[in-house]
Amino acid sequence: MSAGDGSVPEIDRAVLESIQDRLRTAPQIETAEIVVADGQTKLEAPLTAAVTPEAIDRRFLDIRWYTNDDFRIQYQEDWPDRTWCQRWDRHPNAHNDREHFHPPPDAATPGEDRRWPGDFRSVLKLVVDAVRRRTESLWQDIEDAD
Repeated sequence: MSAGDGSVPEIDRAVLESIQDRLRTAPQIETAEIVVADGQTKLEAPLTAAVTPEAIDRRFLDIRWYTNDDFRIQYQEDWPDRTWCQRWDRHPNAHNDREHFHPPPDAATPGEDRRWPGDFRSVLKLVVDAVRRRTESLWQDIEDAD
């Protein structure tokens, strides 16, 4: 992600803390913690196990928000035999417009050009709604299989 001069913008910790506060009150979120992993500061928010079928080993949101309002938000499910993920992005790149979406099941690149709201709260609502639709479809698939 470029800040315009080739450098990577800084993480906007205040935005991550605000998102963290919002996610901590969501019943489907187990925890929401700001961590540093592989030199990257990000917000990790695993979903509670009850949200999805037990066949999924782990399900989580990984959120990075930058001081220039670029972001990278990924929802991922780790299954015993595969990974399912999708990602919402706003950053300069060579594969798509600055604002784009990497669709499931593998968040493939190139993604699909999209337009995102300017405010992080609106982006977060869009992501949470998409995750809710995904988890509802998982339960529907189980009901349809019965």
